[in-house]
Amino acid sequence: MAERTPSFLSRDPILPKDGGAAPLDFVIAVMAFLAALALGASLLADRAAEGWRSGLSDRITVQILPPEDGDPATGLNAETRAALSVLNATPGIAHAAPLSDAQINTLLEPWIGKDGAVAGIPLPKLIDATLVPGAQVDFTRLSAALKQAAPHALLDDHRRWIARLKNLADTVRWSAYAILLLIAGATAAAVSFATRAGLEAHHEMVALLHQMGALPGFIARAVEWHYFTSALFAAAVGTALAAMVFVGAGGLESFGVEAVPFLPPLSLKLTELPWLLLVPAATALIAWATARTSVLSVVKAIY
Repeated sequence: MAERTPSFLSRDPILPKDGGAAPLDFVIAVMAFLAALALGASLLADRAAEGWRSGLSDRITVQILPPEDGDPATGLNAETRAALSVLNATPGIAHAAPLSDAQINTLLEPWIGKDGAVAGIPLPKLIDATLVPGAQVDFTRLSAALKQAAPHALLDDHRRWIARLKNLADTVRWSAYAILLLIAGATAAAVSFATRAGLEAHHEMVALLHQMGALPGFIARAVEWHYFTSALFAAAVGTALAAMVFVGAGGLESFGVEAVPFLPPLSLKLTELPWLLLVPAATALIAWATARTSVLSVVKAIY
């Protein structure tokens, strides 16, 4: 008997649909939901790290600590003026200006809250300096010049923070990739188990097809399309739920939920949401390849 290729558009499968397909679809939907969350977390980490790097790469900060001797306010003001003179005279620095007390209090709010008592406490002065794009500044020499003009001045070129942010983003990204790999393996294992169980349940039907001349590839094609479409639909549902989570996270503030300080926004941009479509596509391909491999191995082992 000549081998017949089942049409992908056919709604009547050769093998009857198993009654236990719903639990497998639920498992795939949950796996896709977790995979979409992991992929979205990697996108958020990349965006946040890029924003932090771009905000710090062309800026430096000079901190003037309150002197221990004399009037702290007078000493701070004098050393701030001296540090500003050094910064403005340094080639490669486009602009330098001290932060106001209100700006410093805003920076302290995540740590001490809006009602934190800072009155009477001599806070350091901060100078924010912007570098000329592409300029090469000798920070070692600049730090020495600042120390000479203002003994209590500390220069921060943010290189340490940029390196930490890069390491943090890399850790989140590779952790997300590892989670995706584990989810892919778990999905393949679930589909493989379901496929082998289904073939065992319909052993007589498979034997009849073989006796009628059906080759292993024909039987595999009769099964793999079912798992492909089922996995695609279940994964699409799980991915849609994850997308709703990311979209809803952007509207939490409207319900009175305040954003966590120092953490980036937890919502994906509309231009980032299409990346989540990779989850159902990859899940369907994994299910198709796993089902085909499992059927071929089982059928060839039997016959």
